[in-house]
Amino acid sequence: MTTDFDHAADTARLYDRDRYLCALLAPEAHRAALMSLYAFNAEIARVRDVVSEPLPGEVRLQWWRDLLEGTEHGAAASNPVANALLQTIAAYNLPRQSLIAMTEARVFDLYDDQMPSLNDLEGYAGETASGLIQLACLVLNAGKDPGTATAAGHAGVAYALTGLMRSLPWHASRRQMFLPRDVCERHALDPETVFRGETTPELHAVLGELRDHVRHHLNRVRKESANVPETCWNAFLPLVLVEPYLKLLETRTPDPLKQPTEMSQLRIQWLLWRGSKRPFDRI
Repeated sequence: MTTDFDHAADTARLYDRDRYLCALLAPEAHRAALMSLYAFNAEIARVRDVVSEPLPGEVRLQWWRDLLEGTEHGAAASNPVANALLQTIAAYNLPRQSLIAMTEARVFDLYDDQMPSLNDLEGYAGETASGLIQLACLVLNAGKDPGTATAAGHAGVAYALTGLMRSLPWHASRRQMFLPRDVCERHALDPETVFRGETTPELHAVLGELRDHVRHHLNRVRKESANVPETCWNAFLPLVLVEPYLKLLETRTPDPLKQPTEMSQLRIQWLLWRGSKRPFDRI
């Protein structure tokens, strides 16, 4: 029979292929636990995709918060991702508050408000992508504090901002605006032009600043890499994809609003395999 962890792995494979592939390259003893974390993240990240308006989305996110806070839910037993996550939390003594913070941050996804500032965007990335990397480090370090919080913080911001720029066409099509207001104002970008699918010099300037910001955080990760135990390297493996994605964002022929920026599956798998032994050498 399919176990809860098998279902979690299938969820990660369907909705977060890059992290799924990274988990396949992790030590076998911790692979299932990583899959449960990545499946949980995928579930809360796609809430907007499965609801028609914000309120049902908030209800779904509240369900996860209640579950993590220990509130009994009759439906929890029938949710294999939830079951796998709870088993992982118990096995590795993971901090539930970090998972709750990830869930709370996703409320922003349900609405069409523009991200207020670059600082707010970093905070959002910190609660979501950085928090996920730190939890993965705890799993890979058998539940003991690996001292990776600073490296995970910078890594998550770099990975999340790159992902948001790659997904700009998708977000613009439904009037989501993760490009921070202060950065847009600095370059005189009118968000309505983005929603209309107009690629302007102002948009290129905003994206250029964000790419520079990503590279700043990548540099900080490199400086912190000496403090990351080898046992935790796999948690940072997704970062080997960031610079290749940034180069595509800079050089692609189609405009940044036409279609999401993707690499071939073969190239992704090769980059991850090449970086799996010493990921910080490939960041």
